[in-house]
Amino acid sequence: MNLEQLTETISSYIWSWPMIILLLGTHIFLTIRLRVPQRKIFTAIKLSFTKDKDSTGDVSQFSALATSLAATIGTGNIIGVATAVSLGGPGAVLWCWLTGVFGIATKYGEGLLAVKYRVKTSDGTMLGGPMYALERGLKMKWLSVLFCVFTAIAAFGIGNGVQANAISENFSILLSDNSSVASASSWLNNALGLNLDPQFYLSFIVGICLMALVGVVIIGGVRSIGRICSALVPFMAILYVLGCLYILCINHQYLWQAVCWICQDAFSLKASVGGAAGTAIMMGARYGIARGLFSNESGLGSAPIVAAAARTKNSVRQALVSSTGTFWDTVVVCAITGLVLTTSILAYPEIDFHDGGLLTKKAFGMIPYVGTPILTFGILTFAFSTILGWSYYGERAMEYLGGKRIIKYYRIVWLAVCFMGCVMSLGVVWNIADIMNALMALPNLAALLLLSGVIARETKRYLWSGRLNDIDTTL
Repeated sequence: MNLEQLTETISSYIWSWPMIILLLGTHIFLTIRLRVPQRKIFTAIKLSFTKDKDSTGDVSQFSALATSLAATIGTGNIIGVATAVSLGGPGAVLWCWLTGVFGIATKYGEGLLAVKYRVKTSDGTMLGGPMYALERGLKMKWLSVLFCVFTAIAAFGIGNGVQANAISENFSILLSDNSSVASASSWLNNALGLNLDPQFYLSFIVGICLMALVGVVIIGGVRSIGRICSALVPFMAILYVLGCLYILCINHQYLWQAVCWICQDAFSLKASVGGAAGTAIMMGARYGIARGLFSNESGLGSAPIVAAAARTKNSVRQALVSSTGTFWDTVVVCAITGLVLTTSILAYPEIDFHDGGLLTKKAFGMIPYVGTPILTFGILTFAFSTILGWSYYGERAMEYLGGKRIIKYYRIVWLAVCFMGCVMSLGVVWNIADIMNALMALPNLAALLLLSGVIARETKRYLWSGRLNDIDTTL
């Protein structure tokens, strides 16, 4: 067994039913204990566009949300949902959606603890996240250190290398038949006495450009990342959703049938799309829940790191804003994607949908002229924004471990991984990142469950007593 096979086996074992049940169980537990905070989703959406004047923090609530969404909304929303459908059947869409609905409570709890236990540095910067909740709320310094180690490692994989690789591969597909690329590659091979594939030169150039773009943004810290994400995230999400809505208009006669199919298939024992992988209840639930968790990151502990930097009057206001991230990511974007895919299956039953990536390409291919460019642009911008969002997560984890002086070295390594991700295969890196994601989730879930009483008390104090506008003087 080689390293890639070994890490894949470990990843599959860790992300099996016990982890899925733990995460989903936390979602349901917090939903019940906090008296269904999902009921306040429209209030939360309103707050995300409201500036909290005279409040403490580094960036606006919307910038914090946009940075979180930048790291969350990614290729998982596009290819991930397609993979869930191809392996678990249309019923997986319902399980994915339900995971998002219940996950709103967990994302709410994470945001609340992040603000409640955040600290202010000597230069006025706000720092927070599960590591501070574990240290200050539970006095578990050793567990907070483990969380930061897992986060820093995971960031290089799922938040950087694999995203850079996706960007490079998409440029390679776009320019694979370009004669200019072939001519330039031939000239370079003759000049340097080499025999390298044109795709290598293309990946090399993409790597250099990506490294430069990311470097320009992250050198400005959270404010720079927040500004870029605030502009990029709404644009890329709206463009992608409009593309999905266009496809649903084309397939409108199959829409109700698709909804019924999804609901029936979620509880069906009969195999459907995906053959032996099938859509028995367990298979549909497994892939739907797993992809939903990967997509919205509720429970992983990543989003609260940036939520702690938000300017807010009290912890509950930012908790509500943070919870909208799961709403937009899974309840809206993943649901629309699932409907696009299932209506496409009904409209074109002759297409082989075992390949999640091919399924997505076929669906967007229905849009004349601009369908493929929209999909490609979506993947490119989603991947780029993910690199920006996760760079902040990794920096905060490293700062907790080694102080502010270590950040500049971390950024250098971060940019180097951006480049390497464009020019090399990342099977092992992806598997290791999956493993680290699961490991970073465990300390975060411990904080959520053990501090659920604090979350419930703060929620009762501000949310259910109608005192959302009160200023918490302890922040």
